[in-house]
Formats: sequence, C-alpha cells, structure tokens
Amino acid sequence: MNNTIQYKGYVGSVEFSEEDGIFFGKVMGIRSLISYEGETAKELLDDFHGAVDDYLETCKAEGKEPEVAFKGSFNIRLSPELHKKIFIYTTEHHMSMNKYIEETLQNSPAAQVN
Repeated sequence: MNNTIQYKGYVGSVEFSEEDGIFFGKVMGIRSLISYEGETAKELLDDFHGAVDDYLETCKAEGKEPEVAFKGSFNIRLSPELHKKIFIYTTEHHMSMNKYIEETLQNSPAAQVN
C-alpha cells in the first residue's frame, strides 16, 4: 500500500482514521494547507484532485504563483568530519560537493521509487 498520492506535481499523504472511518491527507512540502478526505479510496482521490485544482484556480484568480514543493534544493547537516572528508574527496576528483551528493543519491534505493 502506498502512503502517498500524486497529482499535477503535488504529493499528498494518505492516512486512515479508524475512529472516524475515513481516509484523509494533506499536500506535503508546501506551506499552504491543502487537505482532503473520503470514505473510500476513490472518494479520497477525487477530493485530493479537487483540492489541488481548487488551490491552483484560487492562485490564478488572486494572481499569485502556486507553491512548488520540490525545487531541487534542500539543506543537510553533516558532522564536521564527514563534511571535511567529502570536501577532500570531491576536490581531489575535480567535482563539486553538490554533484557528488546528487550522484550518490541518484544511485540510492530512494531514487528508484516512483
């Protein structure tokens, strides 16, 4: 079972409330709160699609750019020793640290997820 759904470049969570008997979720990775729910998987998907469409229409009507969740930039924290090791390695191999980290992550199992 997937815990996420995707539509028009947005990724939403999928959760279930046993107490209420409903599926629910929210769009992840943006500041705006876009939530949705449904009693069935189909209702959840329909409400997710509708919520994203409403968000995009509202942004257009207000003349503002919709938020984009995945811009290709994020910060990571490393130990000073690992930071130093990566810096030395990348310098010796004539590559940027960004390029090294991107290539390393591209070969990771997480990059194989659809």
